[in-house]
Amino acid sequence: MRTPSKLFLPAIISSCIAASTAYAAVSAEEAAKLGGPELTPMGAERAGNADGSIPEWTGGMMKPPAGYKAGDRMIDPFADEKPLFTITAQNHQQYADNLTAGQIATFKRYPKTFKLPVYPTHRTAGYPDKVYEATKKNATNTQLVEGGFGVTNWSSSVPFPIPKQGVEVFWNHVTRYRCDCSVEREYTQTPVQTNGGFVPVWFAEKLSFASSLSGNDNPNLLFTFMQTIKAPARLEGDVLLVHEYIDQKKEPRNAWVYNPGQRRVRRAPEVAYDGPGTGSDNMRTADDLDMMNGAPDRYDWKLVGKKEIYIPYNAYKLKDGSLKYTDILKAGHINPEYARYEKHRVWVVEATLKEGARHIYGKRTLYVDEDTWQIAIIDNYDGRGDMWRHHEGHSIVHYAKQVPWLAAEMQYDLVAGRYIAIGLDNEMKGPQYKWDIQGVSMRDYTPAALRRAGK
Repeated sequence: MRTPSKLFLPAIISSCIAASTAYAAVSAEEAAKLGGPELTPMGAERAGNADGSIPEWTGGMMKPPAGYKAGDRMIDPFADEKPLFTITAQNHQQYADNLTAGQIATFKRYPKTFKLPVYPTHRTAGYPDKVYEATKKNATNTQLVEGGFGVTNWSSSVPFPIPKQGVEVFWNHVTRYRCDCSVEREYTQTPVQTNGGFVPVWFAEKLSFASSLSGNDNPNLLFTFMQTIKAPARLEGDVLLVHEYIDQKKEPRNAWVYNPGQRRVRRAPEVAYDGPGTGSDNMRTADDLDMMNGAPDRYDWKLVGKKEIYIPYNAYKLKDGSLKYTDILKAGHINPEYARYEKHRVWVVEATLKEGARHIYGKRTLYVDEDTWQIAIIDNYDGRGDMWRHHEGHSIVHYAKQVPWLAAEMQYDLVAGRYIAIGLDNEMKGPQYKWDIQGVSMRDYTPAALRRAGK
């Protein structure tokens, strides 16, 4: 019997041919499959794969493991598991069908040290019922705006659970559910040099989705975001404010920065596309954060189909409060001892730079987890078509909130031999995420508020 992924592929490929002119939502008959025996409520294939290495989805991890207390660091529910096997530079060719080009290039760049420890696959992603209801509603109502710059008739969840175009998969990632709330978090962003040396940049962030903001009268607002640098001293007090929109043709991103040395707020149009990422030592672009963000208009998008790939998943080891950053961050790449890879089905999407458009990446190949719609891996190519940066999103489920999100991002520059790690918080005390912050309004995300937040 053929697996569902093999059945889906011909339809996906044929739909790509006509994708450039199609903007309609799916039919009611197609949407009725969501939550049925074939598809999960989020549009993933419910069944496991042919050899059983990917299990059936049975609802996800819907409650915290025993021993967890609200506000504590998350407990690794799979701490007792051992790797099934480890992929190395010496044996990677036998697993090549389930690896990305960037993973293979990383084996070649670091043949003695880079490894993928492969663990049993757990389909832990699960969401509140309201998210499933919104997803089904979106399936028959949400449409792309002309050119794919945004979406219309959308409510909080993925807009295209049964995608027909590559850019729809991208918008699923951008608009995926991360709580209809205001959340605060602290973490580090760490550029790691070729010799393994690093100085962490300490970020404090506030993220508020439009539905949680009082005083918001803009139906096109997706979220507001404020990021303050707390360390090192040379960057302390820099603040970034972003207003992100649903239809970015109608309203492009608004961004402002406050610099304590200049003591003024200024607009920051460079906080988009391939502008330098904040505090990144030029090791990521503005649109690299959260794997990829912002407007998709500079690329042509192609939906390639589905594959089974070893991707970083259930990365609770990277949240272990007993670890130091020096335990994790090594020369060239992170310590494989604290990584976890599982085989999952992913959507493969190619974004190729349009003729005449400008971006440092000539092509980006996205591998998007079918259960969460989070981008798990991006292979970034330069303008000559050569592999340049391999970008990994190590995911977890915040089981206390039923929110899948990224535990950390790692982007490896395979030319320079440097990399950047985003999201580590092992040496920080107290709760790293504060959910459901109350009393948040648009006044908290104005240029005047940005000035007050600066030092």
